[in-house]
Formats: sequence, C-alpha cells, structure tokens
Amino acid sequence: MDIFQDTLFRDLEKLNYSVNESKVYLTLIKLGESLAGKIAKEAQLDRSSTYNALKMLIQRGVVSTVHENKRTIYVPEKPQKIVDYYKEKEEIAKKIIPRLEEQFLFKKQKSSVKLFQGYKGLKTVFQDILDSTDKGGIYYVMGSEGHFSNKMPYYAPIFRKRKELKGIKTKVLIREGRVKKKKGKNSEYVKVPSDVESPATINIYDDKIAIFVWDETPQAILIENENVKKTFENYFKFIWKNGKS
Repeated sequence: MDIFQDTLFRDLEKLNYSVNESKVYLTLIKLGESLAGKIAKEAQLDRSSTYNALKMLIQRGVVSTVHENKRTIYVPEKPQKIVDYYKEKEEIAKKIIPRLEEQFLFKKQKSSVKLFQGYKGLKTVFQDILDSTDKGGIYYVMGSEGHFSNKMPYYAPIFRKRKELKGIKTKVLIREGRVKKKKGKNSEYVKVPSDVESPATINIYDDKIAIFVWDETPQAILIENENVKKTFENYFKFIWKNGKS
C-alpha cells in the first residue's frame, strides 16, 4: 500500500503535520536513518521542501540528526515522541492558562456605555433584559411610573408575556401614593416615599444598568459594568428592605 494513501498519513495531518512533513516522516520511518537526498527521492519531493519538512520534524522532536564524515544523517525517533511533544505543549498551556484567564477577566470587566434612542432602540434594550436574565432569575426596577405601559402600549404586554414564559421575576420600587392599576404575575412591589414623579426608570440585571428616560423622544442608557451593577443592586436591596409592602 502507498504510504501516502495510508490512514497514518491522514492521521498525521489531523495532528497538524503538513502534507510534506507527513510524507517525509513516513518515508523516514520506512527507510530508517537516511540522507536528505534519499528521503527527497523516496518522498517525491524537491530538496528544499524536504529540508524544510525535516527542520519542522526536528523541532517536533520526532527526528534527530547524526553527523558523519561531514554528512548529516536524519534519524527517526520512536513514535512515542509524537505523544511527548503534545504532552509538553499541554504543560505549557496549563502554565499560561491562569495568566490568560486574568487577562480575559480583566477585559470582560471593562465597562461600556451605550445610548439607544427612539422606541426601536428601547425595544433592543428590553430584549436584552429578556436574553441576559437567567430562566427563573430576578431583575430589579427603580422609579417605575407606568411610562412603559403608557408609551409602549403594544410592546409592553408582549414583553411581559415573554418574561412570564421564561419565569423571570421582577422586584419593583414604586413611589408611595402611585396607584398601580394592575400588578404583574411575577412581580413584587415595595413603596418608597417620594414627592417627585421620576421621568426615568432604572433596570438592574445581569452585569448591567439600563436607564430609560421617558422624554418625548425616549432614550435608554445601557451601562455594562459588574461593579457598578453591584453598587446599584446594593442600594436597591437596602431601599427594598426599608420600604413599605
């Protein structure tokens, strides 16, 4: 059987051996220690390609060299060296992964601030609340004045239905004295003293803060920052604990 059509050839390619590296290595296994010229002829490669492949195989540790009478003889190492090479790479990976994780987490914790305008932009943020909140999870709302239902009467019921289907719960701080016409199925409410009707609603979820400003042209400011979110969440829980049911 032609060694270049053998499954060994294809398996070496799966280990990221190039075509030429596979040809040269299998040829050398077949021939035993040999000169580059003989390897090139048997592998049906030119000298340059053969030397380049041998160089890479030496780096992999599966080929070594012996110098005799000013000639370089190439020697195949035991096939176990293939495994040893990848074990060494695995050890290197294990050492650098903790440092890479630090960089990854640092990058992830960098904050971003985005501005969305118009009702279409607000829908994008409300959808993000649904997507980012775990099934059965809770998110928090501060300053609810009913603007969502009044200004987005068609979308608000759709949002609430999707929230209900996902089992998401909401804890809402509302102004004392505000009349709540209808309470959401999965929502809890606590009243806080305030004489001012807020034009903004703050939503706390995932690692984000969404501030909806219900002006004539509504806007949403989305802040993604884990520490900022935790700060707002702590404020919310303190007020919730001291509010009136």
